[in-house]
Amino acid sequence: MDIGLGFQLLKVTEIAAVKASFWRGRGDKNSADDAATKAMREVLNSMNIDGKVVIGEGEMDEAPMLYIGEKLGKGGFEVDIAVDPIDGTTLTSKNRENAISVIGVAKKGTLLNAPDMYMKKIGVGPKAKEAINITKDLTWNLKEISKALGKKPEDMNMVILDRDRHNPFVKEAREFGARVTLITDGDVSPVIAAGLELNVDLMFGIGGAPEGVLAAIGAKCLGGDFQGILAPENEEQIKRCKDMGIVDVNKVFTLNELVKSDENIFCITGITDGYLVKGVKKVNNKIVTSSLLLNSFDYVPRFITGFYNI
Repeated sequence: MDIGLGFQLLKVTEIAAVKASFWRGRGDKNSADDAATKAMREVLNSMNIDGKVVIGEGEMDEAPMLYIGEKLGKGGFEVDIAVDPIDGTTLTSKNRENAISVIGVAKKGTLLNAPDMYMKKIGVGPKAKEAINITKDLTWNLKEISKALGKKPEDMNMVILDRDRHNPFVKEAREFGARVTLITDGDVSPVIAAGLELNVDLMFGIGGAPEGVLAAIGAKCLGGDFQGILAPENEEQIKRCKDMGIVDVNKVFTLNELVKSDENIFCITGITDGYLVKGVKKVNNKIVTSSLLLNSFDYVPRFITGFYNI
């Protein structure tokens, strides 16, 4: 694998974002997801890779899938593929900010095959690397992160999904003195924002495990850190973990266990405007896309604008 593959993968998220953009604000998240999924599959199948989907669309949303185990590509370098055609299907359907199309690729056999369930997770940027421990309470982590960043508590910003299950964490963070940014959907972007130091210091909370692996790829491409613990809700989900080779459902997955490879590529393209990238736009006779391309070859974040003829 080399950095050149990243520019091919850029087209995957660009086309998926363009197709999804036609469904912005129409209130039909499944049709938006279906359009993005089909676009991703078509472009990936045209590439010279031997790819296997390790992280795909899950059953949680009952949405169209690039299913786990699906083989993609015309043959070539063997890779694990993690995809989310739309991180923020509800955001897209309601035309709200921060919907993105995202893909991560690593060497074959190096990504955690995470089941579609919840995961408790924490993600930070490079300056706070090794300053986190998900087995400790949130206050402990906030103290260690603030030390690593050289920030006062009141200058800290934690991003967390706006869910009732997170109310105790929100209260704890505010008692520590930190600011809390509540988001409705899409917890991949905050990890990337932390890595880029874009007014986010950490992402914390309980969200999708597949999104956790995607975020971990991005964190690794930025030199950041990430940890997760699966949070199965019933016996069926525990069985699913064990069927996928995860014997200890209480295991703490470190960044290097979620993403074992040092050869990784991560790409996002905006569907709607967000704090990382802008959404798809029509300008004269062009469709304009805004993307972020990351890799763990040279660790240089690249913001890229694409112009497609209508």
